[in-house]
Amino acid sequence: AAPGPTPVVVPGVVPAVASGFLPGLGQLVNGESDKAIGVFVVAAGAGILTQVPLIGGIAAVVAGGTWLYGIVDGYLGKRRR
Repeated sequence: AAPGPTPVVVPGVVPAVASGFLPGLGQLVNGESDKAIGVFVVAAGAGILTQVPLIGGIAAVVAGGTWLYGIVDGYLGKRRR
């Protein structure tokens, strides 16, 4: 039997997907533990604050932006090395 095609591995995809599931996990995969803690704390704190009247909308934008930042930074962080 002939060997199948070799899968193409794009650097940064695994950390980006990891951050999509849990903010900061992609930074942790990239070895940036301090940044991972920061991203997680901001995302979790903003997520909790979404329940507070008057600031919930702003907190939701911060939480969403932090989540998106984690994905992009996880992807680019691996590609920079």
